[in-house]
Amino acid sequence: MSFFLRSQLHDSDPAVHNLLSQEVDRQNDGLELIASENFVSRSVMQAMGTPLTNKYAEGLPGKRYYGGCQVVDEVEDVARQRACELFRCDWVNVQPHSGASANAAVYLTLMKPGDTFLGLDLAHGGHLTHGSPVNFSGILYKAQYYGVDKDGPMAGRIDMNKVREKALAIRPRMISIGASAYSRDFDYAAFRSIADEVGAFLWMDMAHTAGLIAARVLNDPLPHCHIVSTTTHKTLRGPRSGMLLIGKDAENTMGKVAPKSGRVKMWSELFDSSVFPGMQGGPLMHVIAAKAVAFGEALQEDFNSYSRQVVANAAAMTEAFLERGYAVVSGGTDNHLALIDLRNKGVTGKQAEEALQAADITVNKNMVPYDVESPFVTSGIRVGTPAMTTRGLNENDFRDIVDLMDRVITNPANETVIQQVKGAIHEMTARFPMYDFVTA
Repeated sequence: MSFFLRSQLHDSDPAVHNLLSQEVDRQNDGLELIASENFVSRSVMQAMGTPLTNKYAEGLPGKRYYGGCQVVDEVEDVARQRACELFRCDWVNVQPHSGASANAAVYLTLMKPGDTFLGLDLAHGGHLTHGSPVNFSGILYKAQYYGVDKDGPMAGRIDMNKVREKALAIRPRMISIGASAYSRDFDYAAFRSIADEVGAFLWMDMAHTAGLIAARVLNDPLPHCHIVSTTTHKTLRGPRSGMLLIGKDAENTMGKVAPKSGRVKMWSELFDSSVFPGMQGGPLMHVIAAKAVAFGEALQEDFNSYSRQVVANAAAMTEAFLERGYAVVSGGTDNHLALIDLRNKGVTGKQAEEALQAADITVNKNMVPYDVESPFVTSGIRVGTPAMTTRGLNENDFRDIVDLMDRVITNPANETVIQQVKGAIHEMTARFPMYDFVTA
């Protein structure tokens, strides 16, 4: 039995260890430009790979349904305290397993099946959990959309006057903000004004931009929104997981009271209950430990410098695409990503993604606003800078990257070009070493 408990992965399961080694090589050798991905520190990985994975801890610190939680209570409290300090807020729940489960708790708290909400059109940069007909959010609730302008001075951008018109027309119970492929910042005060006018709750899903918001590089939604959800990876550079936040906690306005005392419950209590037992069972305490480590890293001054560099790199990359005649949706970027419309280059997003992958450049095909291609083909690609900024690349490096990408995109079937670019990519990544281990 002691062998079972102490066995090493490379000995006990060489097949899985070999696959992990291949993935480490892929991450080390290639350019990771997917906007929703990042690289975590060894410390974060070490926290995830701990015996905390063994512990059930249903409930909240001090109010668990299992014994033996005295240590994991402290771990979760550290994560919560650091998150509140990082985002300057009253309350967080660090238990959601993912951004999607955090979002599900938002719906469960504020909506009833069949209620209408207003969110950003998926085809215009929105997210699956903001009303896709194949997702629970579109199956259980009635999703209505605002989008970006097709042309004119607001091309590729959200026109708040049109958001207001839509909200007045449908009177939604909730308005959602947030996107997976929108490169501009949001006017949260304007959204809150519209929400108040129509009597709607306002929710921001800051999964993509949480790190930039924490670093004060982008506008802060917490003073304006009833509830904010996020992932903890992407620009926040932590483990893959989720979180809920409230800027200033208060008594709920839905008439929810404590059954025995009759007191009005706080918003935080309602959302806590929607996470557990409403949406999920036991929290992943090893992941919460990793969140605590990541939040501690994000509280350091160098994280602010990192976040500013992410935005500077995205701006440089976007400018380089524009200089080479690429169409960039909205004409630029305020954050960590850009959406590139490839229609004037005569290639689809799928073709570009596959050709770039052959050269060890990882991007994702992505629909552009008013796209005529299917989601499996698309007319664009989405590119982002968080991961490679973590590795140390700067503006000049990203300009070089665009030059290499352009060579591939304009010659997607030329194997000689692809191999030349692949060699250049390996030379570049060799200058920015990353992981020298398979397991932390």
